[in-house]
Amino acid sequence: MSELSRKLERANYDVVSINYPSRRHSIDVLAADAVGRGVASCRLLHAPQISFVTHSLGGILLRYYLVDNEIAELNKVVMLGPPNQGSELVDGLLPVPGFKFFGGPTGIALGTDDAGIVASLGAVNFDLGVIAGTTNINPLARLFIPGPNDSIVSVESTKVEGMRDHIILPVTHTFMMRNNQVIDEVIHYLKTGAFIPQEAKP
Repeated sequence: MSELSRKLERANYDVVSINYPSRRHSIDVLAADAVGRGVASCRLLHAPQISFVTHSLGGILLRYYLVDNEIAELNKVVMLGPPNQGSELVDGLLPVPGFKFFGGPTGIALGTDDAGIVASLGAVNFDLGVIAGTTNINPLARLFIPGPNDSIVSVESTKVEGMRDHIILPVTHTFMMRNNQVIDEVIHYLKTGAFIPQEAKP
């Protein structure tokens, strides 16, 4: 997220970047730790408002955290490639030997099962914009993910009830946060509450 962080700083945002061990712990532990540390760091900066830019699992951690925790300063959220409806790729790989070890307790919980963690989170009630990608460079995605996808998450899966805006860009999951168009859209959403109108794009 370093390129995105630098450009957010140039846009006059104070940036706190949070890393977390995504394969070591369950989602409840990761959400409390990662989101909790992020909020605490922003409060140390006396930030009157706190916005989030999340990538992939980060969006699910924020949604999970907000089920039982309130962030009074919460402003806007932009999620990049979030598996908001779960990941069909996880569904396909769960029976594969070794995947449960590789994916860790949180990774294997991100399936599309109606009884799973992601399905239990429900609609969002905060100001949310979602960016989905359509560049697939993963042969396994062609086997398990129906429709356009970013190599890991389908476009449809990024959507969630209650989101304010949603756009689709020709980017791949792993590196979308380094794409200049994605970064421009993130900054525009944080400033205006909407992505760049199509007629305003070159």
